[in-house]
Amino acid sequence: MTSIDDMAANLNFTTAKTGADRTVTFLPEPERAERRYTVISVDDHIVEPPDTFEGRVPARFADRAPRVVDTDDGGQTWIYDGHSLPNVGFNAVVGRPVSEYGFEPARFDEMRRGAWDIHARVKDMDLNGVYASLNFPSFLPGFAGQRLQQVTDDRDLAMASVRAWNDWHLEAWAGAYPDRIIPCQLPWLLDPEVGAKMIYENAERGFHAVSFSENPAMLGLPTIHSGYWEPLMAACADTGTVVNLHIGSSGTSPSTTADAPPDVQGVLFFAYAISAAVDWLYSGLCTRHPDLKICLSEGGIGWVAGLLDRLDHMLSYHEMYGTWKALGETLTPAEVFKRNFWFCAVEDQSSFVQHERIGTENILLEADYPHCDSTWPHTQATIHEQISGLEESVIRKVTWENAARLYQHPVPIAVQDDPNAY
Repeated sequence: MTSIDDMAANLNFTTAKTGADRTVTFLPEPERAERRYTVISVDDHIVEPPDTFEGRVPARFADRAPRVVDTDDGGQTWIYDGHSLPNVGFNAVVGRPVSEYGFEPARFDEMRRGAWDIHARVKDMDLNGVYASLNFPSFLPGFAGQRLQQVTDDRDLAMASVRAWNDWHLEAWAGAYPDRIIPCQLPWLLDPEVGAKMIYENAERGFHAVSFSENPAMLGLPTIHSGYWEPLMAACADTGTVVNLHIGSSGTSPSTTADAPPDVQGVLFFAYAISAAVDWLYSGLCTRHPDLKICLSEGGIGWVAGLLDRLDHMLSYHEMYGTWKALGETLTPAEVFKRNFWFCAVEDQSSFVQHERIGTENILLEADYPHCDSTWPHTQATIHEQISGLEESVIRKVTWENAARLYQHPVPIAVQDDPNAY
């Protein structure tokens, strides 16, 4: 496996020029996409704007909370409690030529504005034909908010920063367009009882999702088998809060050897979704909390049918291992898997024909804006290429119904019936 921080620090990871040699080119503005479907994207990303934390932390923390400063080399960086967190525009590359794709941009003005400005974001959603979107945090907080909690030794500052991020996300980001943005919170990781209380509080405020880690042990936190996370997961199950496990949220990417080219990591990146699925399934969390909802974000769906076959095969091992029997679960692993897990398709054309085996109600779509994997501004056309041959009822489930139900995010009747109605 490879550290994503190490990948980001490797200026030769892609062919894009860096530093003083880098160029910034914005492609011509795309035309509005033809809308064939009403679409909810359950995986897009935020680049937090410079004012994210301003006025949202207690005054005593104002000079230590995250803030953006200019660097001597012409870039920008976040400063948090004296530490520099430089990846301002981590992979926010939509609207620029592939030759400039990398882990930069290093400045806000090197990104398409929709990466960090909510009003521009919604305009880009309109161009792309995406009605609603769930947005994950950037490199700054980390997928599970771990960087805000582990960079500083001051737990009060960490708590203030996590709360400030959640307040900003709910009030300024999702709150600006509540019909269009599905709120997704950062969890508190350093005390599961406190974290559980925060889940309950945020559910009351309108959060129906939390961005967690596929493997918290890789972040230096207790494993999901340890029992440590039980209060937090119980709170998620009790409130219907979806636990989103985005690939890379362990801070690592699957690889083979240290000298393997970056293509190996790129191709294998989805594989952490499989690992996380099996790990979480056999942790017993879904047996103890049958209402727990787990979404494997950006993991694709092509592997799901094969894993279900493997899980059925492993039934013959239950007596030998004893793990599943000890859980007291009356359902098979495959049945629990389809009950508790949801899967996100990026570009999985050959897999949609297996939708019944995967679970027609378990498949969601994503656009991954503004990352290099994104289908923006051609998401509507990409979806059409992949699912146009499916039955109308299946198309409705995959494009928006499943996501609306899972994240408790209603879609107006007019938009349900006509994707041009917004």
